[in-house]
Amino acid sequence: MSLLLLTLGQEQLSIAQIDAIKQNMPDSSSFVQSRDVEVIRQLAPEVEILAGWIDPAWLYEMPKLRWAQQWGAGANWLMSHPDLRQAAFILTNAVGVHAVQISEHVFAMILAFARNLPNAIAAQSAGVWARVKHPSEPLDTPFAFSSGDLFELADQTLLILGAGAIGERVAKLAQAFDMHVIGMRRNPEKTSPYVDEMVGPGRLREVLGSADFVVNALPLTTATKHLLGADELAAMKRSAYLVNIGRGSTVDESALINALQINAVAGAALDVFEEEPLPDSSPLWTMPNVLITSHYSGASPRYHERAVEIFLDNLQRYQNGLPLRNVVDKQAGY
Repeated sequence: MSLLLLTLGQEQLSIAQIDAIKQNMPDSSSFVQSRDVEVIRQLAPEVEILAGWIDPAWLYEMPKLRWAQQWGAGANWLMSHPDLRQAAFILTNAVGVHAVQISEHVFAMILAFARNLPNAIAAQSAGVWARVKHPSEPLDTPFAFSSGDLFELADQTLLILGAGAIGERVAKLAQAFDMHVIGMRRNPEKTSPYVDEMVGPGRLREVLGSADFVVNALPLTTATKHLLGADELAAMKRSAYLVNIGRGSTVDESALINALQINAVAGAALDVFEEEPLPDSSPLWTMPNVLITSHYSGASPRYHERAVEIFLDNLQRYQNGLPLRNVVDKQAGY
C-alpha cells in the first residue's frame, strides 16, 4: 500500500481541507499527517506522495517517492543536492500562492519611498510636525523636507526581473498607477497583457538604464546568483530604486551596499538577503535610503488556503494520470 504524507501541523489546515485531500487520494493509498521528524523517517520507505514543508534529507530515504508537492515556491535547495536532481520523482511547487501579498508588499515599499513615509514615521515617534517646506525656506527641524523629496509613480518606468506569477501581478498593479512596465524573463516570447515590453536576459543592462524602479522577483539558480552585481547596479539610474523580493543571493550585497553608500542608486527596499537573519553588523540596518522587512513579503492569512487549492488540483491530476501543475525543472532549479 502506498502512502500520502502531509508534513503540516494539525493547526495549519482545517478539517474540511483535510477531508478534501482524503477524498481525492489515489485508490488503495493511506494518509498520514505529521511534522514529527521521527514519524516521517519511520514512514519514509512507503511514501509515494509527499506534500508540505520538505527537508531534502527525507527524500534520500523515500525510494517509492513518485511526487513531492512543496508548500513554497523556491526550489533553490536543489543547488545543494545535485543528486536529487537526477532522482525519478516529480517535484511541484506552490507558484502562484504568493502573487497577491508579495505584489502588495512591493507597492507598499515603493509608495513608502514615494511619500517619504520613513521620515514621517520617525517624526511621529519623536512627536514632531514635519511639514513640507518651500525650497527657499531653511530646513530647521530634523524631519523637515521639501516637495523634491516626494515623487509620483505615474509615467515612471518599472522593470520586473522575473516576470512570472508574482511579476505579472506587480505589472498589473503598476498599470493601475499609470506606469510603463518592462518585464524580463528567460523566454520573452511569452508576453503578458500587463507588460508593455518583454525582454530576455541579454538586454538586462540596457533596460536597467531606463528603469525608475527595479523589482527583482528572480529565483536563485546557478544562472541568477549575483546577477545584479557592481556593473549592473552601475547601469541603473542614480535616481532609481531597487526592490528585492526574490532571493537575496541574486544580488551581490556588498556591491549593493557600496552603490547605496555612494548614492549610485537612490535607495533599496529589501525583504531578502544573502544571509538571514541579516547580521547586526550589516550597514544596511542604518542606511536612511534602505527599507528592510524580514523576509515576510510572502506571508498571508490566506497562504494555506491557496496552497491547498494547488495541491488538490494536482492530486486530482495525479489520480487521473494528467500532467501536474507547477512542475519544477530540477536541472534549472525552478
